[in-house]
Amino acid sequence: MSSFVWSWDIIGSPILLSLQIASIAGTLAFLLSIVIAMAMNHYSFPGKSIVETVFMLPLVLPPSVVGLLLLTILGRRSWIGQLAEWLTHQPIVFSVTGAIIAATVVSFPLAYQTLKTGFALVDKDVLESARSQGATELQLLWHMILPLAWRSLVTGFVLAFARALGEFGATLMVAGNIPGKTQTLPTAIYFAVDANNMPLAWSLTIITILISFILLLLTGRIRGST
Repeated sequence: MSSFVWSWDIIGSPILLSLQIASIAGTLAFLLSIVIAMAMNHYSFPGKSIVETVFMLPLVLPPSVVGLLLLTILGRRSWIGQLAEWLTHQPIVFSVTGAIIAATVVSFPLAYQTLKTGFALVDKDVLESARSQGATELQLLWHMILPLAWRSLVTGFVLAFARALGEFGATLMVAGNIPGKTQTLPTAIYFAVDANNMPLAWSLTIITILISFILLLLTGRIRGST
């Protein structure tokens, strides 16, 4: 068994990087969910159920499948990957950007489903009354829908953050496991176990459990609040 030595690169770096990626990815998934959930609740069109099914696919697909799809779309041989590399002078794959994209994709379905359900529960008669008095859709969103659905908003963000924090498979395929650069908590745990460094693996696991427990406790309190 490998000896365990505390250092920032071994413990602190994966924690900080995971929190950074989860914060950005959770926020992106949350904002996208607001816009898309509002649109899907408001409009009806042919093939709507198919579009919604596509949105939910990352929730049920194996992470390796999601990772392979993202590699195909964002890899250096794709036009998106080549354009991004030309603009930023670095590839998307094996970078923090790739990790953020992967985490955003897998966390989006949770945020979307939570917000869509929350928006659907807002009383439509109240909204129609406000429309009849001249309120614009933006005013309805800002002054009525978002305040009335605030529990769903907070829950959606927390769930997206937690899912992004725990993302492993797709992130590993797209961003790799580069210590100090793309190594997150889940990948650090996996490779610590693979190296038979169980003290390190358990230290990172306990930290991950504590963070996840706090997030789930927060979500439960929000859902149970009146």
